[in-house]
Amino acid sequence: MAIQVILPNGAAREIQAGTTIEEVAAAISPSLRDKAIAGKLDGKLVDLYTPIQSDCSVEIVTQDSKEGLEIYRHSTAHLMAQALTRLYGRSTVKLGIGPVIEDGFYYDVDMEHQLTPEDLAKIEKEMAAIAAANLVIRRREASRDEARQIFEQQHDHLKLELIDALPADAVISLYEQGEFVDLCRGPHLPSTGRIRAFKLQSIAGAYWRGDSNNKVLQRIYGTAFPKQAQLDEHLMLLEEAKKRDHRKLGKELELFMFSEEAPGMPFYLRHGMVIRNELESFLREVQSRQQYDEVRTPLMMNQRLWEQSGHWDHYKDNMYFTDVDDSRFALKPMNCPGHMLIYKNARHSYRELPIRISEFGQVHRHEFSGALNGMMRVRTFCQDDAHIFVRSDQIEAEIDRVIALIDQIYSVFGFSYAMELSTRPEDSMGSQELWDQAEAALSNVLNNRGVQYRINEGDGAFYGPKIDFHIRDALKRSWQCATIQLDFQMPDKFELSYIGEDNGKHRPVVIHRAVYGSIDRFIGILTEHFAGLFPVWLAPVQVKLLPVSDHYVDYAYEVRKQLIEQGIRVEVDESSEKLGYKIRAAQLAKIPYMLVLGEKEQASGTVAVRRRGEGDLGSMDIALFAERVREEIQRKAHE
Repeated sequence: MAIQVILPNGAAREIQAGTTIEEVAAAISPSLRDKAIAGKLDGKLVDLYTPIQSDCSVEIVTQDSKEGLEIYRHSTAHLMAQALTRLYGRSTVKLGIGPVIEDGFYYDVDMEHQLTPEDLAKIEKEMAAIAAANLVIRRREASRDEARQIFEQQHDHLKLELIDALPADAVISLYEQGEFVDLCRGPHLPSTGRIRAFKLQSIAGAYWRGDSNNKVLQRIYGTAFPKQAQLDEHLMLLEEAKKRDHRKLGKELELFMFSEEAPGMPFYLRHGMVIRNELESFLREVQSRQQYDEVRTPLMMNQRLWEQSGHWDHYKDNMYFTDVDDSRFALKPMNCPGHMLIYKNARHSYRELPIRISEFGQVHRHEFSGALNGMMRVRTFCQDDAHIFVRSDQIEAEIDRVIALIDQIYSVFGFSYAMELSTRPEDSMGSQELWDQAEAALSNVLNNRGVQYRINEGDGAFYGPKIDFHIRDALKRSWQCATIQLDFQMPDKFELSYIGEDNGKHRPVVIHRAVYGSIDRFIGILTEHFAGLFPVWLAPVQVKLLPVSDHYVDYAYEVRKQLIEQGIRVEVDESSEKLGYKIRAAQLAKIPYMLVLGEKEQASGTVAVRRRGEGDLGSMDIALFAERVREEIQRKAHE
């Protein structure tokens, strides 16, 4: 029987019922068949060998697509599980779950043998043997009784528990490869021979099904790529990430510290404070030119304010509370309610709008101790917040202006970025009509700018849709930092108004905006992005003076005075170490400029300049050198 399939480009093809996804790929092109690892029938992922029995849409999933890579990695998790059962015996290895995660996969297992890094090498070797055998991987459906019988024979209580947790009407599917069978939805690769490049990375403990009342299982992490070169690059980037770890560099460069006396709350050391101040000053200067008014709001406010704003219903579990004079107060998790009060403090005319209020506001949010991660996940941080109060007819122009500001800031650091439009979540406030209006405004701005963006369904803030900016660092990692949120709800809750041209009261709309997001987290990102080699304008110490002996320390302090007067951050190494040691110490401290000072330099009133990454630049007049550094600071070049 002939049926019709519709391809992603809209083309229709007539095929015989029973034709597989693989055969459709081969009919399109031999190269597509070679790359194909699965398919989609009417949007549902299926195995490559699945027969097509009726009219439908068909999409070929290739190994270089996001979904294809996830299938590839999921199959590699099964390959690892099979290798484990071969090495240690199926009856002694209880298999939990083996999902795909970002950049890889894991499998939770219950077994008496405590795995070591040496065991991972043995498991990898067995995985390679199974892959080389090119075992066929096939899906089949089973009744609940049959599935239970299979895993009862294998004494696998974890799989039995998963089966029992399935709904009564669930379709139970098993995947078989050689002697190995696993409970899984799939889809998977058609055979183990398609798995070419993988690496088992680490072993950790994990509660079964994430419940601390359950047994701790052994979790084996791994990663896999279609090509060995891709795997090698990924592993190289991971090694580089270890070297760049902001916690390690933060300690070495005296940027910040953490203490058990304040878990998840960073202490800024002298060099870290320089970077923070520079970041704030830079953004403050840009915002001032764009007519932002900087304010400051209290760290702690009455609980009723958070109830009024809506944060109580949506955020109370992430807030810290205390009692003051028989009233309940909360440390602020956001700055927006305080800005609503500031706007409401005065009467406003339509002529004044947009009104732009900015704050470098310290906020507190509860995070579980296990989630804390250096500067990347903390319990208190400074948010470079701004709230812009606009008329409805100003929304799109103002959002466009904010996008341009974010682009300007990120270009200084050399960051490329991707944009994402997040729409109404389930626990939102307000009418569908206002949400539709807000989402349309954001998409109109993005479309008019001609930028590419993806839709993130249901991930907006509870009060409005948002545009998120995901920057990409030097290691190709993505970080969500800047955000623009459009809010029709909070002005209503706080009964905000302005006097319109008709002398009547009108409700403003609020644009929430952050550029760095969390300044603390942004510093962590920058530390790893630059590997601690901060550009001159951000470097805590911009110039290190290296007198070749004690005889030239006084001259070093004369030079220091002249450079400080020019606004340059300078330190003198007056230790009695040899010059080579001093140069090495300055290099380890990642100082941009080193000035060697000896008899020749003192006699001529010059300095011998060494530039980080460039080496010896020769002798230079002090004033000329200062001008060079000042120009570099002003230019804010990223290296």
